[in-house]
Amino acid sequence: MNEQLQRLVDAISELVARFQQPEQWWQIGVIALSVAVAWLVARTIAKFLAAGDRSGPMSAYRGVARLGTWVAFPTFLGVLALVAAAIMERLGLPQAVAWLVGILALVLAAIHLVIDVLKRVLKPGPLLVASEYLITWIAWVLVAMYLLDWIEPAASALDSIAIPIGEGGFSLLDALRVIATLLIFLMIGGYLGSLVTRGIMASKQISIGVRVGISKFLRFFLLVIAGLLGLNAVGIDLAALALFGGALGIGLGFGLQRIAANFVSGFILVADRSIRQGDVITIGDRFGVVKELRARYIVVRDRDGVDTLIPNENVISTDVVNWSYGDRAIRLKLAVQISYKDNPRKALQLLLEAAARHPRVLKKPPPASRVMSFADNGVSLELRYWITDPEDGITNVRSDLYLDIWDLFEANAITIPYPQRDLHLPEGWPPRLEKESTAGQ
Repeated sequence: MNEQLQRLVDAISELVARFQQPEQWWQIGVIALSVAVAWLVARTIAKFLAAGDRSGPMSAYRGVARLGTWVAFPTFLGVLALVAAAIMERLGLPQAVAWLVGILALVLAAIHLVIDVLKRVLKPGPLLVASEYLITWIAWVLVAMYLLDWIEPAASALDSIAIPIGEGGFSLLDALRVIATLLIFLMIGGYLGSLVTRGIMASKQISIGVRVGISKFLRFFLLVIAGLLGLNAVGIDLAALALFGGALGIGLGFGLQRIAANFVSGFILVADRSIRQGDVITIGDRFGVVKELRARYIVVRDRDGVDTLIPNENVISTDVVNWSYGDRAIRLKLAVQISYKDNPRKALQLLLEAAARHPRVLKKPPPASRVMSFADNGVSLELRYWITDPEDGITNVRSDLYLDIWDLFEANAITIPYPQRDLHLPEGWPPRLEKESTAGQ
């Protein structure tokens, strides 16, 4: 164990031994009281913000409430701890730990405030937003270690844990440096990709399919470049990645075949524009609107508001009905039967009248009504009509038309037949019943 590691162990041991001394218990009590008071004040502020005026934008209100709750507790804890440390210093009591707690609490509040401001100014992607807590606590731990002068001992301790590789070695400190550098470069690449994506998606001169394809490619390209720059920054020779590339190719050929197929299929879907964002499709038993085209899957939202994630490979390899591929206008058919006692010409006119009443049925091309067959129970008719908004539902249009047809048929004395059979018995049949009746008499 080298000198820096021994220094770190000695510092931790000294801190533990100091808290075991009775004269140090004053600091523990003061710090505990500061934590309790700061928690009560922060909770009061949170309740006040929750009961405040919400007439403004809800996003701004939530941001102020959350920021106030996050910053209030460490700020009041820091102020109370520093005030208590100053009083204890005047009284001649130990106060080093109180000073340290106060400074670290204020540092945590400042980190929270800076990260929240950066998030609102830079508007990062969802990955960076989800990593907000992790980034905050990592930054706070690094600042705390710097104030305690533990950076060098901790680095030496991590550097002493190494795996021999050739003439040198790869230590735990090297691994952390590689991970940290890669994460920083990937976050920068992801943020730049989000900026580029927002700019491209906001353009109205380019079709939605081309916009999605360009944004996906540029985002992936920026992430790859960021990863390569990160590896180069930590001193890894990029030429040595040729072996890794070969191993990755073998892995794609075996274990990652489905993932690679979905990824490539996603680019094919975007390139040939067979399915675009906003299209109404039927795949298998799923009918809905394409909400997103992702690298691995598409998101289809049905009429129940349920999002189904369908892998891109399935979309490529199975039959897909795209209701809005060439033209958003689609023709639907409605089957109706009337009795043989009614006039079919009058019924056909009433079908057209019902279609003309519905606001979603197009006037051009006009609806049409046809006699399809003379069936067993009645005359089979069919109403054919066009709509341009299948994403708003198909069954609801059918339901409205059926109700209008029912009202029109009822007002014009046209009946809808039901299955029936006429049974004709010859006279004197069955003779067995007559014999049994005579025998009984």
